[in-house]
Amino acid sequence: MSALRRYEILVPLLFNDGRPVPEPLLAQTAAELRQRFRAVSWETQTLRGEWEHEGGVYHDNLTRFFVDVPDLPEHREFFRQFKETLKTRFNQLDIWITSHPLDVI
Repeated sequence: MSALRRYEILVPLLFNDGRPVPEPLLAQTAAELRQRFRAVSWETQTLRGEWEHEGGVYHDNLTRFFVDVPDLPEHREFFRQFKETLKTRFNQLDIWITSHPLDVI
């Protein structure tokens, strides 16, 4: 068993005004993760989400990036900081990043 953690990042495929997110912004995100961790996976299917904020219901089309890394405090801190970068890059109130212990067989 190894002490690994998977970080999953949901990013929008459409900006809040309905314009498509340019592919280069998604590719930049993947490249930054690969450069930092030497590997990244990126789903090509569209994930659909719904959420409520200040009385309104919002619908999202999302894609997911994921990275499997050693479970180290510096990696967690990287993702906390990277979240702020992504919120600016994709013009979002929040970017959902989750992490899960990973057992590779």
